[in-house]
Amino acid sequence: MELLVLGGTRFLGRAVAEEAARRGHAVTCLARGSAPPPDGVPFVRADRDEDDGLAPVTGRRWDGVVDLTVHPVHVRRVLRDLTAAHLLLVSTANVYRDDVGPEPDEDAPLVPALDADRMAGTETYGGAKVACEQAVLTSGTPAAVVRPGLIGGSGDASGRSGYWPWRFAHPVGAEVAVPDDPELPVALVDVRDLAAFVVTASEQQLRGPFNVTGPTTTLARALTTAAEVAATRALVHAIPPPVLARLGVRPWMGPTSMPLWLDDPDQRGFGTLDTGRARAAGLRTRPLADTLRAALSYEETRTVPRAAGLTDEEERRVLAAARHTLGGWSDRPPP
Repeated sequence: MELLVLGGTRFLGRAVAEEAARRGHAVTCLARGSAPPPDGVPFVRADRDEDDGLAPVTGRRWDGVVDLTVHPVHVRRVLRDLTAAHLLLVSTANVYRDDVGPEPDEDAPLVPALDADRMAGTETYGGAKVACEQAVLTSGTPAAVVRPGLIGGSGDASGRSGYWPWRFAHPVGAEVAVPDDPELPVALVDVRDLAAFVVTASEQQLRGPFNVTGPTTTLARALTTAAEVAATRALVHAIPPPVLARLGVRPWMGPTSMPLWLDDPDQRGFGTLDTGRARAAGLRTRPLADTLRAALSYEETRTVPRAAGLTDEEERRVLAAARHTLGGWSDRPPP
């Protein structure tokens, strides 16, 4: 299969290119070149923000094109400039409305499509991906849309999958602060499993939308797994969400945050998905421990600061302030 990956040098795009090459496909990556391509994979340097950015890869018929863009104008240029037997867009669980509840299937209501060429900010991320989906699925070319939840494992620069195993491996004063929300539904897909399904969908020329993530578990079980991966002996202190809010700790991602946790009732269960359709088409997911172990290995060797979680100084501040607020701890083993 002659496969063109639009991206292919970082995290998921790189994993897709590596998996396709491992299966013996002829893979070409087109990107701006902010990171090197996988070894042995032909690389075309181009800027898709330019109207003729795809010019170096036109004039031939591709068996498959995998696109990871968030900008509708990029998709429209693919449809205008490239000839392909199959298209695959990597979308996101953010296309679903907040009120769909846990584990929506592919027919659940979506947010309105963005009526613009480009995503202007993260608040329009879901709508931008909906617009990209609509363009691909109505193009007349056989096409699939893959909607992943939270992606984790090696290369997760966001730190959302790596923070907890890293924090348990490096506790502050043999203590770890966690959100006191043990039954929160969470799900995570390993980047390697997602990449494998993307390649399978391209090989089989699957059509339509597919949810892709790991099995739904609870925050408590996810934290327990992270602690086991880290082989920690730290005491775990579960801090009520109102206390975390007063201390300025954010949910989910970003600086001074606790990843995997969401405190918005409308988003409870965000990223958990009904994956029955994808599993019937070949999706296989590995145990969460394997993903967190790979994420921890990446965290131990990363060269740029983590974009999520608490620094050691912030962890000390949260533990001290929460201890004062709560009037002492009710210590417990890992949740």
